[in-house]
Amino acid sequence: MRSEARMEDWLSSVGPDDNVSTSVITRGEVLFGIERLAAGRRRTELEDKANRLLTVIPCEAIPVAAGDRYASLKRPLDENDLWIAATALALGTTLVSDDSDFQLIQELHLVRP
Repeated sequence: MRSEARMEDWLSSVGPDDNVSTSVITRGEVLFGIERLAAGRRRTELEDKANRLLTVIPCEAIPVAAGDRYASLKRPLDENDLWIAATALALGTTLVSDDSDFQLIQELHLVRP
């Protein structure tokens, strides 16, 4: 949700034939982070930004095959990161993230903006 030039540059490079989506887990993490904020300007701004982003970028459900991938990936990483990686692997997609923990999963096709 942070405005980062690298991510904005990457998103602007996405072509019309590219398929960009987010995971239901990432959606939940974003909404949870906003939910924890006190009422006020910052929360309202982030709610608006999240609504715009989540309206434009479709959200992928967790496929059954992600459970199989998760089982083979289980490591001492954050549970949500494991599910996000398992979902990307099950869908055969590229994960775009600045989270360095994903680099530990060698079979994951990762792009760091």
